[in-house]
Amino acid sequence: MEWPDEYEKLLFRMSTPSVVIDNTGCANATRVMIDSARKHGILLEAVQVLIDMNLSIKKAYISSDGRWFMDVFHVTDVNGEKITDDSVLKCIEKSLGTIHYGKQKCIEGLTAIELTGADRVGLLSEVFAVLSNFKCNVVEANVWTHNGRVASLIYIKDIDSGSSTEDSNKVDRMEEMLRNVLKGDNDIRSARTLVSMAVTHTERRLHQMMSADGDYERKPIIKTSGDRPVVEVQDSLEKGYSVVHVQCKDRTKLMFDVVCALTDIQYVVFHATVDTSGHRASLEFFIRHTDGTPITSEAEKKHVIQCLRAAIERRASQGVRLELRTADRPGLLADIMRTFRENGINVTRAEILTTTSEALNIFYVTDAFGNPCDSKVIESVRHKIGSNELKVKELPSIYHRRGDEPTLSATASLGSIVRKNLYNLGLINSHS
Repeated sequence: MEWPDEYEKLLFRMSTPSVVIDNTGCANATRVMIDSARKHGILLEAVQVLIDMNLSIKKAYISSDGRWFMDVFHVTDVNGEKITDDSVLKCIEKSLGTIHYGKQKCIEGLTAIELTGADRVGLLSEVFAVLSNFKCNVVEANVWTHNGRVASLIYIKDIDSGSSTEDSNKVDRMEEMLRNVLKGDNDIRSARTLVSMAVTHTERRLHQMMSADGDYERKPIIKTSGDRPVVEVQDSLEKGYSVVHVQCKDRTKLMFDVVCALTDIQYVVFHATVDTSGHRASLEFFIRHTDGTPITSEAEKKHVIQCLRAAIERRASQGVRLELRTADRPGLLADIMRTFRENGINVTRAEILTTTSEALNIFYVTDAFGNPCDSKVIESVRHKIGSNELKVKELPSIYHRRGDEPTLSATASLGSIVRKNLYNLGLINSHS
């Protein structure tokens, strides 16, 4: 009679990842080793846990043998240091030990809005004005732009009720108005909106939205950095793999973006190495389709290259980084975006987070043509919004070359700091 229980325990032990964390084997990073049964998407889930805890992956070694895989990650905190806090180390171990269960972000009482369409100056001003008119408070939002397209995932709650927007008529009217805003004059067919109570991993969903919108097939319509990622796909037919090589500028969450793209276009990573040195990153992946076959055509190679390049570029930040920290109030974002629009400022990426009473927002901005904003325009906007609330935290390299502005050191992501604090307070889980 005891056998079924013991059998279930055996299956649980076999499917539960074994996690070992070592702080002695590497001089400048914490080594995290995971040994587990292999399944499609398991590598992405592991990487997702690490980046959600604001860890930077400096090196990685991925190896899969039959039904099992072993991953080794060399990680640091946001300051580039080893992880020494015992509570953080335990949280990493616990979170990685549950990746087989695919936990999702969970925020109760919010309505999720997905928007995709053609990017243009002033678009976000109109979007947030619509939400303000419908008496919706933005709790969290992320906005990405790439190749003239925009994708945004916005979590809102009703100002009056303080919870999700449940009035179906109100939701339908709001969705219709948002769709009209996204359509503008020239995007009648491709603008998309979706309002739901569902929640998901924000950054992975943004990748999926932009990919479904076909941003990878489009050409940039504004100036971009000349340092584009180099992606190559080669055959390793004697071993039945296709080999993907990526060379690009290093940045946070790079491995997540690449693995996310490969997973979503239905490829499995069997072996991989990731190495960062200075400001550069080199990544190599041995992949197959989920049906076990390698890439067999030039068209497939081109598709993989396009998708990976787009995944890397979407998060690459163009322009000046502005951080807003101020008391929250109804209509705040609509007012901020209107000020940007009236001064010809285009938002290329945004991270928006509202706590109980405070707004903590990050904006990357350029002029209407993708060039760095004039410093006088930035100062004028800061004066209108509040110089103590809106601060310049990072300037594009063009300012440093010209000597137009003093060098300002980059700071840790404001959203990352806030999410970490919320986690420590127990207000969100480690996957939030």
